Amino acid sequence: MNTLLLASELLQWLAILAGAVVLLGLARQVGVLHERSAPLGALVTDKGPDVGEPAPLFSVRDFRGRPVQIGGERPAGELQLLLFLSPTCPMCEKLLPTVRSFAAGEGVFPVIVSDGDEADHRRFLETHELGDIPYVVSPSIGMRFQIGKVPYAVLLDHTGRVRAKGLVNTREHLESLVEAHRTGFATLQEFVAAQRRPNGAAAPTPPPSSG
Repeated sequence: MNTLLLASELLQWLAILAGAVVLLGLARQVGVLHERSAPLGALVTDKGPDVGEPAPLFSVRDFRGRPVQIGGERPAGELQLLLFLSPTCPMCEKLLPTVRSFAAGEGVFPVIVSDGDEADHRRFLETHELGDIPYVVSPSIGMRFQIGKVPYAVLLDHTGRVRAKGLVNTREHLESLVEAHRTGFATLQEFVAAQRRPNGAAAPTPPPSSG
């Protein structure tokens, strides 16, 4: 009987030790995955004006008839966020409250750009409170920026140059555009990749002069 109890206790301890080894292995793998995972930034496409290039300049009126300038010189330090959406896009509707709070918190001037049927735009504006955010309906602006999917955002600096762009579904995506601009990299993913390069790696190309 004593032998059986000793063997049973020994097996229990072996099972506990095996479980501890498995847990340590899993913890190590989680740590490796966390280290390798880059922050999730806006997904950038290779279409439209490149980062660092001047954005097309438009002088238009929004849906309420107010004049709006897209691109070109702005007050020093002011960033302009172009948000391309569709009034029939469910994700675009969910993103609107985030855009309002994000713009207020970051000091960014947002402009919503859309296209489509006028009735859809009226329904959209009746459903969603945009405050002072301009709502521009213009297919030509989307074509010049070569927007293929929405919601898509383009961040312009005070000189009217593109500083970051990409598909945006969350506040994290919007924040990644501003972070990319602040760090001097085209995307947040590019910044993370540069941080992992060996010492002595080339620094990002500085933004072109506004002159």
